[in-house]
Amino acid sequence: MNRDQMEGNWKQFTGKAKEQWGKLTDDDLDTVAGKREQLEGKIQERYGKTKDEAKQEVDNWFDRNGW
Repeated sequence: MNRDQMEGNWKQFTGKAKEQWGKLTDDDLDTVAGKREQLEGKIQERYGKTKDEAKQEVDNWFDRNGW
């Protein structure tokens, strides 16, 4: 899935994102608004992950969900 598709369908993804990363708030997800780099940054911030760890988690999440 490319960036435009992710941003365009973000509302559909927020529920699944909250299931995956329960520490992310609604405000966090509103701020992210489908921007992958910002999602990775929020995961880093909330979970104390490195940039590479957050990127890998997001990659895995997209792969598991067929996006």
